[in-house]
Amino acid sequence: MSEHRYLFSPLRIGPVTVRNRIVFSAHLTNYAQDGVPTDQHAAYYAARAAGGAGLIITEEHSTHPTDWPYEKLIHGFRPEVVPGYRRITEAVHAHDIPILAQLNHNGGQASSMYSRLPVWAPSAVPDPMFREVPKAVDVHEIAEVVAGYGIVAGHCAEGGFDGVELQCSHSSIVRGFLSPATNVRTDAYGGPLANRARILLEIIDVVREAIGPDRALGVRLCGDELIEGGTTIDEAVEVARMVEATGKVDYINTSIGVATSTLYMIEASMTIPPGYALFISNAIRRAVDLPVVGVGRIKDPLQAERALEEGHCDLVGVVRGQIADPDFAGKARSGHRSDIRTCLSCNQECVGRMGLNRWLGCIENPRAGRESTPLPMPLLRKRVLVVGGGPAGLQAAATAAERGHHVTLFEREPSTGGQVAVAATVPSRAEFLDVVRNLRAECERFGVDIKTNAAATAEMLRCEQPDVVVLATGARPQPVHWAGGAERVVDVRDVLEGRAVPEGDVLVVDELGFHQAASVAELLADRGCRVQITTPGMVVCQDLGVTLDMETFNIRAHAKDIGQRTDEVVMSATAEAGGVGLQILKHTTGNMTEERFDWVVCAVHQAPEDELWHELKDASFAVHRIGDCVAPRRAHAAVVEGHRLAVGL
Repeated sequence: MSEHRYLFSPLRIGPVTVRNRIVFSAHLTNYAQDGVPTDQHAAYYAARAAGGAGLIITEEHSTHPTDWPYEKLIHGFRPEVVPGYRRITEAVHAHDIPILAQLNHNGGQASSMYSRLPVWAPSAVPDPMFREVPKAVDVHEIAEVVAGYGIVAGHCAEGGFDGVELQCSHSSIVRGFLSPATNVRTDAYGGPLANRARILLEIIDVVREAIGPDRALGVRLCGDELIEGGTTIDEAVEVARMVEATGKVDYINTSIGVATSTLYMIEASMTIPPGYALFISNAIRRAVDLPVVGVGRIKDPLQAERALEEGHCDLVGVVRGQIADPDFAGKARSGHRSDIRTCLSCNQECVGRMGLNRWLGCIENPRAGRESTPLPMPLLRKRVLVVGGGPAGLQAAATAAERGHHVTLFEREPSTGGQVAVAATVPSRAEFLDVVRNLRAECERFGVDIKTNAAATAEMLRCEQPDVVVLATGARPQPVHWAGGAERVVDVRDVLEGRAVPEGDVLVVDELGFHQAASVAELLADRGCRVQITTPGMVVCQDLGVTLDMETFNIRAHAKDIGQRTDEVVMSATAEAGGVGLQILKHTTGNMTEERFDWVVCAVHQAPEDELWHELKDASFAVHRIGDCVAPRRAHAAVVEGHRLAVGL
């Protein structure tokens, strides 16, 4: 506790007392069905309550039928939500943790796809993501919006919530009114800041009346929209003062960015430093006496403690950290901070799945999104041999050992990690190594016997006579069909693992659309190479947009003079003196060009390392394969398969 002097001190937030300063802040889950909460919601929030979070704030609850920006939204304005609310609050209160509901109308940052109604906003300013021209609300419609917040607040009180939070930040009609970039009205709700804040103050009045004095009321504000002509910190501070002056609000939460134009700064990936948004909570905290929540990629209890100690905030929002490890708070409090499964900020299974309309998961926590599904009990304790120490093998070993099996893991390399350890050698991806560190620590904690520099053979495994063998032998690079024997056409892994050292003019061929091409391009540019990336797709490394890495990569690529070429297919390569000659097809026009590079580096599909699988097909014991040796994919698939297999043993 000495290293957490502030983090585990209690704090009173109006009528609610929290036992520590760790907040599981509001975020989307896509767990709703037909507009109502589900048992998965209850299990998900209860898991974080059991893990010791001080305060839980649920995802947004829509306050009006015109607000339906994504399919699996909770329609808080419908009375049918109340039984689901009760299941959530009862599950969380069973652990003596307070829970608030976030209320919101997304305004112009929405779609008419599901509602079949015009999108409502303060002004007819289209959002750059949804690209719909919203209807500028009339004064009587503003009153309807305000009343909707009161209706939902009443449902939340009836459903047992300890209070509500008004989402006025990254995606909100209230933020739209507050921002001069999206509010160009000339009536009493536009123009000066006092007018633009009018709707917020009216909502505060109606919500406080609906929930009464015995429940907490919070307001989440955007401190800087990071867009031209948008809200900046000075205006955000003034709004915070207005909120406090009502005497009806108990705390202020903070945010940065707009959930469409600058979303990459709201849910920042590992390329953005931890604590990057604390300047907002710091400025607001110095201006008001209300407790203030700070946010900004806080992934470690010591980071949270430091934010409190330095006076940036009174409470700390930790979302992805508690998605990755529901016991984040409990482990820190009990002195087991090193056991925390720290978030990677990779955004693959949380933010990325949301963007693809899927339920929230986690690359490191295969139980995220499945908390309501009970795990079967293991029938017999088995002797399990795992071959391969990448994410798939480590996860299978850790889960199997945790469930009582006797597990030995064989890794042929000097250390575990597989391709993740290689990928993390690129400076901008260093935190990706946490997945290996975390899984290795779990294996050691649960008693897995890890043997490195130990290449398992079929003969050796047969001699061991185990109950189960799990093959997680990964994948290997395979030559591209068009290489033509040119020695300077190499794979990304050849570069990252040191077998090839390109120099001069380098073309990186991106057929995977993810970090592989981007990472090696940056690495080579840092080494002094002149780098271009080409892809048959319309966007270089296109899946970086899903994980909110595209914007920051493009900034770095521009600074490093990395060229980007699209809609191109390499047709053939020939070895030339000191280089490679290429024939490249521009498939949008059919034009073929001939170009020369000193080196060509390929980010292309790999081949499964499945030799052991074929050699052991007739074994007397059970043999399973997982991860890339089944089919080369991304790390989340390896982790999920490792966990799923181990649970079924």
